Order: sequence, then C-alpha cells, then structure tokens
Amino acid sequence: MKFLAPLALLTLTSFLATPLLATETAAQLTGCAAKRQAISQQIEQAKAHGNSEQQAGLEKALSEVTEHCTDAALKKERENKVLDAKHEVSRRQADLDKAMKKGDSEKINKRKDKLAESRKELQQALDDLDK
Repeated sequence: MKFLAPLALLTLTSFLATPLLATETAAQLTGCAAKRQAISQQIEQAKAHGNSEQQAGLEKALSEVTEHCTDAALKKERENKVLDAKHEVSRRQADLDKAMKKGDSEKINKRKDKLAESRKELQQALDDLDK
C-alpha cells in the first residue's frame, strides 16, 4: 500500500507536467512549424469537445499547411500585413488631422478610436512577424 501512493503521485504529476512541456516546445517553434503545432492543438481541443465538424475542418487546414506552407512565403505574407497596417495607421492619422482642422468633436473622437484600433492591429501584425 505504501508503495502505491508515491507511484500514483508520480503518475499524476507526470500527466500534469506533459501539457506544460508541450506549451514550452510550442513557444520555441516559429513559422510553418508553429502554425502546424497550433492547428494540431486546436484539433485535440475539438476532439476533446466532440466537435467533429470543426475537427474535420482543422484537419483539412493542417493538410493544406503541411502541403503548401513555406517559412519564406509565410514571412512575406506577414511583412505585407505589417505594411498594410502601417498604411492604415497613416490613413487614419490623416483622417484625424482633417477632423481636428474642422473642429467637429464627435468626428474627432470617432477618428481617435479608429486610429487606436489601427495601431493595435499594427502592433499585432508586428508581434506576428516574429512567430
């Protein structure tokens, strides 16, 4: 009996540590490998929740990524997203400047909100560039 308690504790801790190790490994992956890993994790979640339609869609996405994804193309796509976001921030800034010249406080507030949203999207695109 005394032998089973430590064995059960060891087994339990190893099961609890496994997801932590998987998360640590996923954080080290970049590019297409990280993308495949993320989709694989979503597939496991869909299986766990019994969502077969989502699982089928994710498995198709995984096969597409496996077949077509290259790190160079993914990086280029992410760089283009950053450029688009920078252009959007510039456009929103110009809209805000125009509204400020007219002095319409309602439009100024709307433009500030839109600019803040665009800046947030730019930051997300910059963060994704390193993944």
